[in-house]
Amino acid sequence: MNDLVRQHTALSETDLEWLHLLVSEWQLLSDLSFADLVLWVPTLDGARYVSVAQMRPNTGPTSYQDDMVGHLVPRGRRPLLDAALDEGRIVREGDPEWREEVPVRVESIPVRREGRVLGVIARNTNLLTVRTPSRLELTYLQSASDLAQMIAAGSFPFPGQQVDMDASPRVGDGLIRLDAEGVVTYASPNALSAYHRLGLASDLVGQHLGNATAELAPSRGPVDEALVKLASGWAPRETEVEGSTGVIQLRAIPLKPKGTRIGSLVLCRDVTELRRRERELITKDATIREIHHRVKNNLQTVAALLRLQARRMDSAQGREALNEAVRRVGSIAIVHETLSQNLDERVEFDEIADRVIAMVAEISPGNVACRRTGRFGILDAEIATPLSMVLTEILQNALEHAFVQGVQGGGGTVEVSATRTGSRRDDARLLITVLDDGCGLPEGFDPQRAGNLGLQIVRTLVEGELGGTFDMVAGEPRGTKVVLDVPVSPQK
Repeated sequence: MNDLVRQHTALSETDLEWLHLLVSEWQLLSDLSFADLVLWVPTLDGARYVSVAQMRPNTGPTSYQDDMVGHLVPRGRRPLLDAALDEGRIVREGDPEWREEVPVRVESIPVRREGRVLGVIARNTNLLTVRTPSRLELTYLQSASDLAQMIAAGSFPFPGQQVDMDASPRVGDGLIRLDAEGVVTYASPNALSAYHRLGLASDLVGQHLGNATAELAPSRGPVDEALVKLASGWAPRETEVEGSTGVIQLRAIPLKPKGTRIGSLVLCRDVTELRRRERELITKDATIREIHHRVKNNLQTVAALLRLQARRMDSAQGREALNEAVRRVGSIAIVHETLSQNLDERVEFDEIADRVIAMVAEISPGNVACRRTGRFGILDAEIATPLSMVLTEILQNALEHAFVQGVQGGGGTVEVSATRTGSRRDDARLLITVLDDGCGLPEGFDPQRAGNLGLQIVRTLVEGELGGTFDMVAGEPRGTKVVLDVPVSPQK
């Protein structure tokens, strides 16, 4: 709609915002009217109309099989559009039009804002299945007529009240019509069922909806007064009402077809099961986070016990082995700590990588700087846990063996870089490079057969659990480069 309005019309940005507000609400008018709606706006030269939006009803058959958006019609071809635009009033045709052997009733509703007519809504009703209307259908049509008059007067939609139609109740969910005093004159079967779910034991017709709703809600005090006003339809508002046996969602729409409030529409939807499932998911998420938190605490306890044991070791080799185990356990604990703070089983691995680098850097000999470039991005937990251990082992190996006394005075740099490649789930990969400028690999060293425990862990995790590849090669101009290539899920 933005492109069409800016390309073909002279409407301002504020006018365009008003049309967006109207289009966000007009599913309501379409469903109440059992009719298709097409929004026509006059072009810049005034010689044509351009259709900028279209809506089909959920409550009846469509009149248009084709998409009308973007169509241009010369002025004069559709006299009802001309009359509604020029005279600023709703124009109805006496006899229906026939389109592909289907009778269609055509009406035109001017769209007014601050006294100016911005465009015209063509309301087209398929009459092929017309029958004697029921009480529900008559209430729908009367409510649609009131809303149409409000659009023509510029009092609907309500400024600053843009509604998310995916989350708000719809006409078919349940409709209640109130008089000017807030007393129910009609309640659809779905609306009555929703209130019965809330705990109402009687009929709604004849009751003051605000008082009846407040009595069903368990809260008392100032909240009740606000609920009474909202359910009475005094202002355009949305809320949820929770009783002892159910939850309903309400949306109030004041009706002022001639500037004076004559009543209200209240749309309602039974969301009891939806809220129950949401609570179950929240409980499940909380349980999962608590499990990760406890696992992290247990791993930290294990690490503390290993650290205590290392301090009591007389053997330097045994002490170092225990310290390596502490770092391995710590890397897993970092992942679980991150998962305990998330709502899903996915983590931002850059934070984990930085903490692993900081943890391993504590053992660095001399002046060795560790840094990260690139982004790992968001990873699933089943990838993050083994990857954190792999990163720990590679960094630990680099800091222990690459920088020895006499090589650059024991100083140097270790750089971890990460690059995401691919976009589809079946080809998304993560390329990780760990590059140091240390003493390099020993002559004849084979990373695929080396018996070092750390490298065995890396090979097992990368090739077995992650399904990736691992290699160690000489760096340029010196040092060692470790390359990991693992498949991952794409970033969200």
